[in-house]
Amino acid sequence: MRIGLIGLGRIGAFHAETLSALPSVTSLVVTDVIPAAINSVVERFGVEAVETPEKLLASGVDGVVVAAATDAHPELIVAAAEAGVPVFCEKPVARTMAEGVAVARRVAATGVSIQIGYPRRFDAGFAAVRQAIANGELGWVHTVRSTTLDPAPPPSAYLAVSGGIFRDCSIHDFDAVRWVTGREVVEVYATGSDRGDPVFADLGDVAFAATVLTLDDGARAVVSNSRYNARGHDVRMEVHGSDDSIAAGLDEGWPIRSAQAGVTFPGGTPYTFFMDRFPDAFRASLGAFTEVAAGTRPSPCTIEDALETAWVAEAATLSLAEHRPVRIDEVRT
Repeated sequence: MRIGLIGLGRIGAFHAETLSALPSVTSLVVTDVIPAAINSVVERFGVEAVETPEKLLASGVDGVVVAAATDAHPELIVAAAEAGVPVFCEKPVARTMAEGVAVARRVAATGVSIQIGYPRRFDAGFAAVRQAIANGELGWVHTVRSTTLDPAPPPSAYLAVSGGIFRDCSIHDFDAVRWVTGREVVEVYATGSDRGDPVFADLGDVAFAATVLTLDDGARAVVSNSRYNARGHDVRMEVHGSDDSIAAGLDEGWPIRSAQAGVTFPGGTPYTFFMDRFPDAFRASLGAFTEVAAGTRPSPCTIEDALETAWVAEAATLSLAEHRPVRIDEVRT
């Protein structure tokens, strides 16, 4: 299988390493707007390179992985789909919901499979929680707690184009809640604080957020997010049901310390970055994409699925701004 890779920044370079090691990928062709990034990946992995995405799509690829900047996602997804090439694209589909809906409509007309990257769907712990719920092991679910705490804020230039904490960070929790429970979100209430770097207040963003999601079966999910968690990168989920409770992310790398006497858990090196928390999940998601590109499995996260999660982020953003609960129907177009 011949795979193309567009975008060779931090995550793109990791994808290049992963794709180069997959037995099903017999050749990899890459491109980036920065020649030095192309040269670095070629030197490390001995892959083929072209100058532009247009040349990449014309090079006979069986699938393309898009790891370019968000603004380029809509054009690249549509160009590949209209060329008949299956696509794996990092989230989000587009910077705005209007663009995302337009992309979904254009891609639907092609019939080409698209996979949007949400790595928690490929994490063994999150997958086990999902299976326990599906098997009925927990009884009826009443409470979900999902957490993403970053050790430090991203650069100000990134924050300025991120769309805010709900679209950039919380959205992974929103997707995990939907995917693990198999339920849809019907209402959102969000609050937050801009304490910390003045850039958050300047951008109308927050550095800390708490969001309550009402699911369509009446269960509640509580999502906690922070740009300041000095101990490390903390990503986990708890699900509580009428018969049992279960959690993902409580391993030796969990960046927390116990105040209980005699307790040594967790005793490992704390996670400090999403790439050391989820490397296996990222690799598994690309492995799944090779099957999508080969036509042997459906997309594990379609554009339509990703947009459903994005509507939750839109509702949370409006809720924060207006200090009130917001129903998903209010923001959906």
